[in-house]
Order: sequence, then structure tokens, then C-alpha cells
Amino acid sequence: MNTGAWIGIIVASVVVAIIFTAIVTYKIVKKQFKKQLEENPPITEEQIRSMYAQMGRKPSESQIRAIMNNFKRRLKKDN
Repeated sequence: MNTGAWIGIIVASVVVAIIFTAIVTYKIVKKQFKKQLEENPPITEEQIRSMYAQMGRKPSESQIRAIMNNFKRRLKKDN
């Protein structure tokens, strides 16, 4: 094999390695992000109570639980 063939093989190997690394990194980051959202939801029960209070309403516990369950269901659905 001549030098040009070796250079082509090396370049192709580097490109394949970069693509493989990008795919694996994407999968890992996506999994960590989903886990972080499940552990620390973007909204808390206190924030829901505060929003209801700003609207002049007093929410029941079942309303708060329903909203939180809806968020959790959506997170699992997006997985």
C-alpha cells in the first residue's frame, strides 16, 4: 500500500471515531439531563400554591398532586 492509502485509512478512522464519540456523548448527556429533571422538577408544589394564590384561589391538595403527576407523566412520556 502506498502512502496515500494509509492517509485515507487514518482520515476515515478519525472521522468514524469522531462520529461515534458524538453519538455516545449525546446519549449520555440526554440520559443525565432526564435524570436531573426527574430529581429536580422545574416546578415545585410551593410554586404551584403560589401561582394559585396570585390568581386568588386556594388549591386543594388533590389539584396540586394532579398538576405534579401531570409533570411527572410528561417527563416519562418524553423518555
